[in-house]
Amino acid sequence: MKKRILYWLQNDLRIDDNPILNDLSQQQCELDLVFVINPAWFKSNNYQQKPYGVHKQRFLMQSLYELQESVLELGQTLHILEGDPVRVLTQRINELGIDEVVYSEQIGVYEQRQITALKSKCATVVFKSVMQDTLYQQQQLPFELADLPTGFTPFRKKIEATGISLSSVPFSAKRLPPPIILCAKQPISEPPTGNPLLQGGHKAGLTHCLQYFSSALPSSYKITRNELDGFDNSTKFSSWLAFGCISAKQIFCAVDAYEAQHGENESTYWIKFELLWREYFKWHAINVKHQLFTFKGKKQSSPLTTFSPNRFAKWCQGSTPFPLVNAIMKELNATGFITNRSRQIAASCLVNELQLDWRYGAAYFEQQLIDYDVAANWGNWQYIAGVGVDPRGGRHFNLQKQTQQYDPHGVYITKWQGNEHCDAQLDDLDAADWPV
Repeated sequence: MKKRILYWLQNDLRIDDNPILNDLSQQQCELDLVFVINPAWFKSNNYQQKPYGVHKQRFLMQSLYELQESVLELGQTLHILEGDPVRVLTQRINELGIDEVVYSEQIGVYEQRQITALKSKCATVVFKSVMQDTLYQQQQLPFELADLPTGFTPFRKKIEATGISLSSVPFSAKRLPPPIILCAKQPISEPPTGNPLLQGGHKAGLTHCLQYFSSALPSSYKITRNELDGFDNSTKFSSWLAFGCISAKQIFCAVDAYEAQHGENESTYWIKFELLWREYFKWHAINVKHQLFTFKGKKQSSPLTTFSPNRFAKWCQGSTPFPLVNAIMKELNATGFITNRSRQIAASCLVNELQLDWRYGAAYFEQQLIDYDVAANWGNWQYIAGVGVDPRGGRHFNLQKQTQQYDPHGVYITKWQGNEHCDAQLDDLDAADWPV
């Protein structure tokens, strides 16, 4: 009897540059491809936010639909299960007599706990993991993980000095082992389009990557990346990276190929630079574990913030006294995407002007952003709040200066109605709970 292997797909929804699929394609086995939709994703968490908002959910379903159709062409079936992952996977492992479970190594603490719990319930099953969400494997790093530099710059310099090479020929599966169960119980029907420029799926991600590097945009990236509006002003790779529809290595190698053809400059380097920022946050998250989510962070220093439901609601809705912030939040709510500069401005406003607990802002971004990434999101919020990896201790963006620099004529504010419902009064109650 052939070995039975279950591949638990998570944030690795791609066929290209997928080492697990590469390995499986060479094995004589029966394969069960599984993705688990956790109902907790759509329920309010400790910060009264849902981990999956409408935009992120749509992108996920688009990605799963495309993967479903792609594996069918390879003679395989994608099975979508719903429920608590530990419970439904334990049941499936037992029912199908699974010998081995393979999965992509997870960055998030809660995801790691699920793996640990599943292992304890399936003690006779072999579990194998591969790190598929980073540029480099842990053994490639020029230091022990415990000795990870405390800031990005020394990390980047050590990585660049090592000159770690990345394969420029990512693997694309041509065949897969036969499915244990041929037909999916609930195949995914084609989801609504939503934003046609940000369609989920590995094919859509690769198409966007090809289009971007077929243009001259990489050569001007550093100049345009901080603009608040305009699809072409930044790479937009982050959404596909977040779901693993494309890999960081694929993009890094695409930059190399572009530079070989068109020459290097500061802009092309900056794409790699930001991929290294992403890389740093991944290893930092693994290193600090639950401290990524704690109020005091790794620095164990308390920001001078509190929590006001009224202020937080105005920030979420885009009805603060600050038109630029309002416009940013309205774009986020309408589209599921804002630029990096916009994220920094909105986060700084919540922490500094509104003096709110940064974790609520991080949780709201988790809900609203299509490209939510646990390491980058919570790492960057800690960075702004001054409890993370920033040696200078937080960031405070001058909103008037940011408006003058990035929206001097009010075009962006007008587009997203930043002046509408612009409430000059932040609070309805004073410190003694009297109406203001």
